Amino acid sequence: MADPDRVRLDKWLWAARFFKTRSLATDACQAGHIKLNGAVAKPAHDVKPGDWLVVRSPGGEFELKVVDVSDLRGPAPVAQALYAETDASRKLRERDAEQRRLAPEPSVQLHGRPTKRDRRDIERWRG
Repeated sequence: MADPDRVRLDKWLWAARFFKTRSLATDACQAGHIKLNGAVAKPAHDVKPGDWLVVRSPGGEFELKVVDVSDLRGPAPVAQALYAETDASRKLRERDAEQRRLAPEPSVQLHGRPTKRDRRDIERWRG
C-alpha cells in the first residue's frame, strides 16, 4: 500500500509545476538536474515533507524545502504551497533575471543580409 506522505520525485516536480510534463521531470532527474538532500536523485525516489531539493529547470535554479506532497497537478497557488523557496535562492534568481533583462539584444549588431563587399571580406578572412 502506498504511503500518503511520500510521492515519487518526478510526480512531485510535475505537481509543483517545475516541469510541464512528467516525462520532462523524469528527463531532468536522469540528467542530474535534481538534487535531493544533497545527492543526485532518480525519478522514482520518494519525496516527503522536510526534504531539501535543488532544482535546475528552464525557469532557473531553485533551492527549496518540501512542505507538502501531492501527486495531482492543481492550480498554481496550490502548487506553490507544496514548497518553500529559500531567500538566497529567490534573490539569486531575481538577480539573474535582471541581468538577462539588461543584457544587450544579440541581434542589434546584425544589419540584415551581407553585402557583396561583406562576402568578399569574409572569403578573404577564411583564406
